[in-house]
Amino acid sequence: MVLFHLERVAPLPVDQAWLRLTDWPRHADVAPLTRITVRTPPPTAAGTVFVARSGIGPLAFDDPMEVVAWQPPRRCRLVKRGGFVTGWAEIEVHPHGVGHSRVVWREDLSVRLLPRLFDRPLGWVARRTFGRAVRNLLEYDPHHGEPRG
Repeated sequence: MVLFHLERVAPLPVDQAWLRLTDWPRHADVAPLTRITVRTPPPTAAGTVFVARSGIGPLAFDDPMEVVAWQPPRRCRLVKRGGFVTGWAEIEVHPHGVGHSRVVWREDLSVRLLPRLFDRPLGWVARRTFGRAVRNLLEYDPHHGEPRG
């Protein structure tokens, strides 16, 4: 089990940061070798289920998630319901000065069959991977082109 949290400040109002972070299909744009399928009809609410399929061929796995708390534009909690990856994630968006937001992403991540010996390297990889994904989600405006830098 790996518990980590990230904080980022974005030059976006809370509602825009929230929309970018909770547009589940867009997560595939920033997560390597991943595609997202939302299994419930819009709009997102408690009970929404989506699946991230990551990997290539026989090394791919499904990471089904369910939204269990939905308080837009401030807080969302997801529970990972997979057989391989389990845990939860929580996204919070707070005002931070004029026109800016502070994003807090907390995650408890477990990978079945991975010995605890690998918790530290998994935490290192998860923090960097999710940190880059959050940054790219916040920087990328789907109406105005690719992520910056």
